[in-house]
Amino acid sequence: MTDPSLALRPIAEIAAKLDIPADAIEPYGRTKAKIDPAWIATRAGGATGRLILVTAINPTPAGEGKTTTTIGLSDALTRLGRKTVICLREPSLGPCFGAKGGATGGGKAQIGPKEEIDLHFTGDFHAVTSAHNLLAAMIDNALHHGTAGDLDPRRVTWRRVMDMNDRTLRNVVAGLGGRANGVVRETGFDITTASEIMAILCLASDLADLKARLARIVIGWTADGRAVTADAVKAVGPMAALLKEAVKPNLVQSLEGTPAFVHGGPFANIAHGCSSVIATRAALSLADLVVTEAGFGADLGAEKFFDIKCRLAGLAPAAAVVVATVRALKFNGGVPVADLGREDLVSLERGLPNLLRHVENLRGFGVPVVVAINAFHTDTAAEHDLIRETCARAGVVAEVGRHFADGGVGAEGVARAVLAALDGPPATFAPLYPDDMALLDKIRTIATRIYRAADVSVAPAARTQAAALEAAGYGRLPVCIAKTQYSFSTDPKLLGAPTGHVAALRELRLSAGAGFVVALMGDVQTMPGLPKAPQAERIDIDADGGIVGLR
Repeated sequence: MTDPSLALRPIAEIAAKLDIPADAIEPYGRTKAKIDPAWIATRAGGATGRLILVTAINPTPAGEGKTTTTIGLSDALTRLGRKTVICLREPSLGPCFGAKGGATGGGKAQIGPKEEIDLHFTGDFHAVTSAHNLLAAMIDNALHHGTAGDLDPRRVTWRRVMDMNDRTLRNVVAGLGGRANGVVRETGFDITTASEIMAILCLASDLADLKARLARIVIGWTADGRAVTADAVKAVGPMAALLKEAVKPNLVQSLEGTPAFVHGGPFANIAHGCSSVIATRAALSLADLVVTEAGFGADLGAEKFFDIKCRLAGLAPAAAVVVATVRALKFNGGVPVADLGREDLVSLERGLPNLLRHVENLRGFGVPVVVAINAFHTDTAAEHDLIRETCARAGVVAEVGRHFADGGVGAEGVARAVLAALDGPPATFAPLYPDDMALLDKIRTIATRIYRAADVSVAPAARTQAAALEAAGYGRLPVCIAKTQYSFSTDPKLLGAPTGHVAALRELRLSAGAGFVVALMGDVQTMPGLPKAPQAERIDIDADGGIVGLR
């Protein structure tokens, strides 16, 4: 639970820090609120803030602390006199009750109210889930009543979603039990974070754009290969009605009172992994500096932040911060989890290429890079020195952040390094590939330049899908890679900075409303499963009604 000695301020006070008037906030209790889109629209064209991306090395069981660092860095920048806003994603219930836990930071670098944000928050995830499944129900209803036009029941691509890890629902047969129960067909469930509706919510510029994107959703294909959209089953209006409140960005705060927009929640391993464009643009119009994060390692979240979010929204990032921990780097160097608390400079040096690979990749997008060493109490000075010296030889500044233990004051060294990067040569941001590159070539470019793969093996089905999508006019869309987050490769056990591997592409899925094509690589699943001992087993309510066990 959040330390009760670190009291949250009334949300109107936090809004006032950004000059948001009282009549533009819609409180959800005392410490969280939604912001009126009509007021946000009055800020259009006034974006003067600078955008800082926080990303990380590949995740490990040792922990990296990307969200914690995002919050700690923002608190530090505020302490140094910069008007700063945090932009984060909303937590999914799947990880909260699964293995990862919540997504509100840790120690003294948290946003609050923690338990409310981690569980249900303002209902945005429920709205996305309901809108997605409404479309699924209307598709099956149209098939049942024969009003689906030329939609081929065997070529319906729209699945169902739920915001929970449940591997048994990955593949199902719907419509069993007789004619009254609809058309029998194979389908399945994804987790809500992988929903195209979630991506649309996060990439839309306003409610009108959201409706236009909903109308472009491709729900399936005719027998002769023509795309059928959500308009065909008259689902756009009711979906928009369900999402009317969800499109409004949510305002909360760090434990030190730094304003935070928390809006949208796609995963970066199976979706595009970034918070909403609406919240980001609003923040850029309200603050000097906006610190946002992209999910998982930089090979996934940062690449999608640059190639999808920034490309589609016209954003120009000013700098990037790569988070690493001594423990995680030693894990990449071959140290078992049980031994990570012991000083081991040899294994640390073996793990450092993972960090350097991410730094090199980020520089390839034309943005200045800073390394943040998220300190653990088991770290030694010699280990920190080795990271700093190695990074210095690679031409990048690495600073230790002690924000978990000390809050914003513990991240001031990282903050000063970021400010120095912002004061240096300006970013010359450019996406990795052009729009007019073929879909398979876009995937191959990411795999060879970011993952350092030798090549991509393309399953026959994926090659056929790529040709069909290009023939249907979707070839100019960016690609959203879905692969394991634990490795640069498609093999989760291949740690460090591997080269020469072959990335396996098995399937392409069109997200026409969101504006990208999902490329499923390796064995990644769009519906996760729970671990053997899920976090849910430790979550409860105490005698005072407080939630306990929520990490």
